[in-house]
Amino acid sequence: MSVHRLTLADVLAEHRRGRPLGTAVVDGDVRLTWPELDDRVARLAGALAASGVGAGDRVLWLGQNSFRVLELLLAAARLGAVLCPANWRQSADELAFVLDDLAPAVVVFEESEAVGKARGRGGDARWIASGEEYETFAAGAAPLPEAEVPADAPVLALYTAAFDGRPNAALLSHAALVAHSAALLHVRQMEDGFTFLACGPLFHVGTVMFTLATVQLGGTLVFTPAYEPVEVCRLIEAERCTQAFLFGPMIDGLVAANSEGAYDLSSLRFVARSPAWDAMITVDDSPWCASGMGGYGQTEVGGMLTFLGLGMGGAGGAGRTSPLAHVRLLDPSGAEVAPGEVGEICARGPAIFSGYWNRPGLNAAKSAGGWHHTGDLGRREPDGTLTFIGPRLRMIKSGNENIYPAEVERALKSHPAIADAAVIGVPDDRFGQSPKALVVLAEGADLTADQVIDHVRTEIASYKKPRDVEFVPAILKRGHTPDYDTLDRTHGGGAYPGA
Repeated sequence: MSVHRLTLADVLAEHRRGRPLGTAVVDGDVRLTWPELDDRVARLAGALAASGVGAGDRVLWLGQNSFRVLELLLAAARLGAVLCPANWRQSADELAFVLDDLAPAVVVFEESEAVGKARGRGGDARWIASGEEYETFAAGAAPLPEAEVPADAPVLALYTAAFDGRPNAALLSHAALVAHSAALLHVRQMEDGFTFLACGPLFHVGTVMFTLATVQLGGTLVFTPAYEPVEVCRLIEAERCTQAFLFGPMIDGLVAANSEGAYDLSSLRFVARSPAWDAMITVDDSPWCASGMGGYGQTEVGGMLTFLGLGMGGAGGAGRTSPLAHVRLLDPSGAEVAPGEVGEICARGPAIFSGYWNRPGLNAAKSAGGWHHTGDLGRREPDGTLTFIGPRLRMIKSGNENIYPAEVERALKSHPAIADAAVIGVPDDRFGQSPKALVVLAEGADLTADQVIDHVRTEIASYKKPRDVEFVPAILKRGHTPDYDTLDRTHGGGAYPGA
């Protein structure tokens, strides 16, 4: 066993000894100290091992936020296995793809229509209902002793990067997650007593990165199934939360929910937004919040690769590189471009992912030349700060969600009455962008815009559906792909990330 090893299981074991009275988890009526959490994780790991889960095997979570997601991750960490918390808002077809692609050994699920339709896919996985069945499953097992798991072993899989119409599972190792947490702890200036409210989805790296940084610090994690403004206000007051996963429209929802001042939100140290919001909270002056929580990141780098807080006042809107990363802007030949010129953002360092699950060809391309190729374009400014230009492949950013046109186009073209389609992003006052579908109907076919939108909603997650549909005689192409630039100019596209 290496003396340099530090896994997520090691972090938990240290808090068991160093924080025996500290509250680790709050979820409804559940309150666990670090030793109590460690006891549960050890039994859960024993139960998973008895079900055949071993090193490299996958465990899939299909459900909303829960402390059980953290338990499953830490149990997987003890086994050398990998947890994947999947997007519970996906359609049955999308969930079936994940099950077939990931081939999990165990699936822990919450009942839903989509899960019910997808059940049975994914091979011989053991399915365990979250709740009573899960508790019985874990409680009946003998605790599994700490095992010798390498720090570079993958432990977390997050589906992302649906560039070709289907997503890929990015694998993040213990070492990567620990390294990213250390960098975030520094920039966010997280201190003892930090309490994080996980009200954003745990299949999203934005929530995950703060959840794991809180674990690294030994703070308190408060879970709620999903964002609901009044409940979020209640939890902030009741648990004296210092941080939460929030962005613009979510913050506006809290302001509206607390317009009468029923809840004391002053414990929340967060970024300024509006006079009403600023009066409710404690406006934070850490580099992370003072910079507006800016920077550049993606799932494949554990969350953030650059922080605006490390380059405040600089020319580049993405700030400077994380202390635990190395960034180069490369041209198509792999040569570094000069400052002021645009190149692909490429990186290496301990927080970089271990590749995508079962994608050898893609992995080879993404790691060519010993660098992780992000697929995004950037520019190094004269003062050394970075500017994010935009994805090499088109991406729409709606609220805090990435929507890939190829994925929506695949859903559109699955309708027998649609002969061709393209998706562009159009400016949206509330969400920044929203997807717009340009649709070519099959000869003799007749569809309304609402029917098109309803069809997409049945194929993929509802938030990815177009909010506007325009019927066109043809999709202008550049080679075999839509000519997005011309389509944008013709049909009102714009406000893309980095623009």
